Amino acid sequence: MKFQPPKGTNDFLSKEMIRRQYVIETTKNVFEAYGFEPLETPVFEDLKALEAKCGKDVREQIYKFEDKAGRRLGLKFDLTVPLARIVANNPQLPKPLKTYQISKVWRYEEVTRARKREFLQADIDIIGSSNMVADVECVACAVDCLKALGFKDFEIRINDRKVLDGILELIKVEKEKNLDIFRVIDKLERIGKNGVKEELQRIDLEENKIKSLMEIITVKGNYKKILNRCKKLLNGIKIGEEGLTELEKIFEGGKLFRISNMVLDFSLARGLDYYTGPIFEIIVKTKKEIGSVAGGGRYNNLIELLGGRPTPATGISLGMERIIEITKTDKLFDLPKTKIKVFVANVDEKVKSETIKIAQKLRKEGIFCQTGLMNRNLTKQLEFADGLGVPYTLIVGEKELKEKKFKLKDMKKKTEKKIKLDKIIKLLK
Repeated sequence: MKFQPPKGTNDFLSKEMIRRQYVIETTKNVFEAYGFEPLETPVFEDLKALEAKCGKDVREQIYKFEDKAGRRLGLKFDLTVPLARIVANNPQLPKPLKTYQISKVWRYEEVTRARKREFLQADIDIIGSSNMVADVECVACAVDCLKALGFKDFEIRINDRKVLDGILELIKVEKEKNLDIFRVIDKLERIGKNGVKEELQRIDLEENKIKSLMEIITVKGNYKKILNRCKKLLNGIKIGEEGLTELEKIFEGGKLFRISNMVLDFSLARGLDYYTGPIFEIIVKTKKEIGSVAGGGRYNNLIELLGGRPTPATGISLGMERIIEITKTDKLFDLPKTKIKVFVANVDEKVKSETIKIAQKLRKEGIFCQTGLMNRNLTKQLEFADGLGVPYTLIVGEKELKEKKFKLKDMKKKTEKKIKLDKIIKLLK
């Protein structure tokens, strides 16, 4: 009987892991250039913490279980809730606190090419600042990550939950329906206008209100003109006016960071319930339609909800699985098949011990290498190294040891030369 990985999960072999590690390291370097510092949280959390402000859809997607002591736990579905718990428990942490996490998360949802049940996320968060520059800095950092990976054509969609609250107040929707409506609006890209209208009808929103809502949220164009129009619409509605002021600051801040591809999109809602202000999403133009690759926003109430002090917070999450997939389909960069730089081959078993000594010298110099472990003859060793995609082989025999010169074979060019070990080290480094 053969066992497969559980549905919605994947095995990643060496070649794929080299790509994944490259994307992770590139992302990490940009995060750290912006002053974000690493953080790690447990795979599972108290279920009550996870369910505190995630919304009905996500609550149903949480992998839940009970441990041997009867505690109700769940696998983390994002990286924001665990961070909020940490801050709630450690009020003494200096502010602003700038952290990043790169970790797997889990959601039991329908599996598609772009959606898995186990997936890698990379989050940055700024805790303690209510200044909109913090929100823009998170967006700017995410943009620089994408640029560092070779992305060129993408769009940053910006909205504000307070503006959406204001619009719903304007068309006289009962406040308790707001979060349900946000979750439906958030599906616009996936299910289209008709699908959104049908779902809004299911939550008993009147036809005239659906029409008014759809007319406002689907407006596109110059952000200044849209903001000015919306100011007139929401005049006197305090929460809506606050949201519009925040959006103005976001767009002005975007100029400081030289972000040129920001667009105002009132249909952007973000599905999670903990967002309280500006929200953002990054869509890349790619050969295959794959959806957003990053999203986030401000969550000023979450830390307090988890037992902490009232603390402003904002952040953005990069969907690493989608990003990695696009780097492959759009061929944004080439990577070697292996990280091994040289295979140290022995002519026969008599020189095996010397082969190992040479390999150890190379490793101490920071050169990744491998030696034969299967008692194969030289031809088979060279074939094995070539199959791995190793660029060089260093051949060790009794003659080479006496002369203190070794054959270095370029596996791609099919050429070789005999040189001393110190020169081989310099060449490989």
